[in-house]
Amino acid sequence: MKTSILAICCAASMALLLPSSARAAGAPMLGFETMAGVSGVFLGATNPIRNVNGGGAPWVLTSGHGELRSDGNLQVQVEGLIIPESAGRGFNPAAFFRAAVSCISVDAAGNQIFHTVYTENGAEVMEGDPMDGNATIAAKLILPNPCIAPIVFVTSPTGSWFAVSGAAKGMVEPMEVAEPAEMAEPAEMVEPAEMVEPAEMAEPMEMAEAE
Repeated sequence: MKTSILAICCAASMALLLPSSARAAGAPMLGFETMAGVSGVFLGATNPIRNVNGGGAPWVLTSGHGELRSDGNLQVQVEGLIIPESAGRGFNPAAFFRAAVSCISVDAAGNQIFHTVYTENGAEVMEGDPMDGNATIAAKLILPNPCIAPIVFVTSPTGSWFAVSGAAKGMVEPMEVAEPAEMAEPAEMVEPAEMVEPAEMAEPMEMAEAE
């Protein structure tokens, strides 16, 4: 019994002697229960998020959740990640999905940068028919130091993002601005009525000569 207590005390003491970074290894950094599909102004390369371009078509998903830990372990699961019928598909045309973690970090010169690391998986992450858009991605990534405010993407095989962590609902399409009402054509001016020529005055009657 004394030996067991001594062993526990020694283990606890060793843990306290470890650097804080080692004690924190594997600690949860980011957990998310929702994701949003790319749409609207985020399509394509016009408005990238942290230098990651959006997919070229709108994407929707049934659900998406995952967790990132401080040792780089990442797990992401998505269901029903597809291009909707309204955008001309109704299925997932990609062979497989990848995941990416984007951090705000600092370069060697001390400047703020966006640092993004991608998983190296292939089609093995897809569940069932890939066209259904279901996948579970698990990988251990080498995160930058520091890794501040991480966000997680599900991407195409070439790295364009289809879904991003941290949204309660799908992206809202921007409202269309109503076209201004056309101005009514001004009414045509009515031509003034022609002036009636005055009637000619009758010639005065000649007076008869008196005899």
